[in-house]
Amino acid sequence: MDPKLLTRIAFVEDNVVNRKTFLDQFKYLKNCELVYLAKNGAECLDELKGLPFHRQPQIIFMDLEMPELDGIQTIAIAKGLYPQIHFIVLTVFDDDEKIFDAIRAGASGYLLKDESVTMLEEAIENVLKFEGAPMSPAIARKALHILSRATSQQENKNPTIPTSISEREKEILQHMISGWDAKRIAAALNLSVFTVRKHIANIYEKLHVTSKAQVLSLMHKNHWLK
Repeated sequence: MDPKLLTRIAFVEDNVVNRKTFLDQFKYLKNCELVYLAKNGAECLDELKGLPFHRQPQIIFMDLEMPELDGIQTIAIAKGLYPQIHFIVLTVFDDDEKIFDAIRAGASGYLLKDESVTMLEEAIENVLKFEGAPMSPAIARKALHILSRATSQQENKNPTIPTSISEREKEILQHMISGWDAKRIAAALNLSVFTVRKHIANIYEKLHVTSKAQVLSLMHKNHWLK
């Protein structure tokens, strides 16, 4: 296959066993090229410095807990230097603060390390083709729970979703923040995946956001969660 058609990825992880596990999964990822492995954030940034633009990874899977420079710090620094690169957190942690610290740092997605190869492939496609924000269902539910809990502790000042959002879009929005992807939403609502993705694009446009993470943040800020 033409190397230009391969998706360039990198993996940053300090644990030897986890690196081996990722390499074993990588063998089954379709049309992907591993640009480099790094043991920590500092090594990741050093690797990036030495690469021409056309050889830089398009997606970097990033661990969080690492020596020298952790994942969140690395993402924050790298996004300022290489805004075109997408970072997907791949971790065993579903800690409340780490989820939102990673999003604030610029992560495009947040997955648990025990996800299947299929989930990794869907995350890559989601980010590159649809500018989505893939999350493990468990992480999405955790994020929703955190925001719901925070909302219940505050005065509900504006509980109404904007009237520009149609009833169908509200229905899809509720499924999105519950961690459902477009395929699952389409099956539940008896719609095509294309139609669901079109609705999601309309939601993003109407809410002036570009990712699922921003939708969650906006729902929290305006107390729209049910």
